[in-house]
Amino acid sequence: MASLARLRSPLFRRVPFARALQTSADTTQLQDQPSDAKPFTVKLHDETFHGYKTDTPSLEVEVSKDMLIGMYKKMNSCFCHLAIGQEAVSVGMHSAMTWDDLLITSYRCHPFAVLRGGTVKGVISELLGRQDGMSNGKGGSMHIFTPRFFGGNGIVGAQVPLGAGLALAQQYHGKKNATFTMYGDGAANQGQVFESFNMAKLWNLPCVFVCENNKYGMGTSAERSSANTQYYTRGDSIPGIQANGMDIIACYQAAKFAREWVNADKGPLLLEYVTYRYGGHSMSDPGTTYRTRDEVQRMRSTQDPIRALQRYIEEWGLASEEELKQFDKDAKAEVEASVEEAKKSPEPSMVDFWTDIYYKGTEPPFMRGREREEVHYY
Repeated sequence: MASLARLRSPLFRRVPFARALQTSADTTQLQDQPSDAKPFTVKLHDETFHGYKTDTPSLEVEVSKDMLIGMYKKMNSCFCHLAIGQEAVSVGMHSAMTWDDLLITSYRCHPFAVLRGGTVKGVISELLGRQDGMSNGKGGSMHIFTPRFFGGNGIVGAQVPLGAGLALAQQYHGKKNATFTMYGDGAANQGQVFESFNMAKLWNLPCVFVCENNKYGMGTSAERSSANTQYYTRGDSIPGIQANGMDIIACYQAAKFAREWVNADKGPLLLEYVTYRYGGHSMSDPGTTYRTRDEVQRMRSTQDPIRALQRYIEEWGLASEEELKQFDKDAKAEVEASVEEAKKSPEPSMVDFWTDIYYKGTEPPFMRGREREEVHYY
């Protein structure tokens, strides 16, 4: 019996108590009297951030009326995408970045494409495969780019080493900017992710590795796929921050902290946003076969990031309910107009399919197609 007890004891060892991260969308409190003319201070919940081998960001955040209203407008412009419920992450991060910072992500990319220099029309045209699309109708939903946004990448986890390469280029050119390299919890166990961590730490790259943990990798919960679901601790010698991904002010503050970290030559940082997606993994996934409808509805009704920001704005006297409703109407009108414009755009011609394979001016004399007889001469 003693031998049996020794064998079984590791399975029933006590787990040290860990504080739960606060993931409610609306726990931020006013510290100062809000003002239309100057910034004021708000305080995040005490458990908004957890740290690994580093201090956490300050819980006191300086915001302004223009900043919060601008965030609200951008969150309502995150249209027709499969990141519904995760709007605080994209808009919060963007609000803390400069135009010279770089960002690369996976295929859940539509809000970033608009925020980082694209247009609603450009994204919808790309979804429809039209020439006015941001990739001229040839990239589709998963491959959309701007001069400061490097996609939109379809292979799970493959964008992470590319992001490390972007950070290396910034370091090589002596630029004091950050590269935000995003991936999801579903990609967190990819070998190339850990290889990128190692190289970034070895070379002290200005790279923020951002794990957008929406709890499900396709149809598999994080608990079923990962032995360690504290993704911000998985960088080995790279420090990490875990942040509330449902509160946009927390998302902003975490990204601001991360940007300042890498620009201070402290090397890479892991940043995990704990968030939630309301929809399925893709258009073919109803999102209810691996979780209950009650779970989704509970998150929608109690932790919606857009409604939380709306409550902040109204309760702090920054805008009225009628003004916010008008912002919503304006966003819907912009999307509807963009859809109609995108429909009028022509589809790519056959000649267009031979372009954008090589950087302009570096093409070979000719390119073969699907069959031996199909040859295009440049």
